[in-house]
Amino acid sequence: MKFVDRLPLSLFLLRVGVFVVMLMWTLDKFLHPEHSTSVYEHFYFLPGLGPSVFYLIGAAELALIIGFVVGFKKRLTYGAILLLHGISTLSSYRQYLTPFQSEHLLFFAAWPMLAACFALYYLRDADTRWVVN
Repeated sequence: MKFVDRLPLSLFLLRVGVFVVMLMWTLDKFLHPEHSTSVYEHFYFLPGLGPSVFYLIGAAELALIIGFVVGFKKRLTYGAILLLHGISTLSSYRQYLTPFQSEHLLFFAAWPMLAACFALYYLRDADTRWVVN
């Protein structure tokens, strides 16, 4: 199998992998809005957001990640996913300073996912497997 034949499948699998993680974070907003409140207060310095705000954010995220996983408007959806995950990764900077404290080591998983988001955005024209045009 040639490289050009393997690339679309590899990018598709990256897209699905990123989607699964983003889907879990999105579902958390619907199922545990109190957890989202804590996350937004601690990492984004946005206190006092109620459940209805997270239902709206969750709905917008769900639309975005569905567009992302089907490859719709790749420049927009892949770019938005890269931006959102980049903000999320960088907002956790304090956890990177103390990696062996509590569950902070898990935060390092954000970096390979950020690299995957970048690769998908950068190679979006080559991501042709099972996409909606």
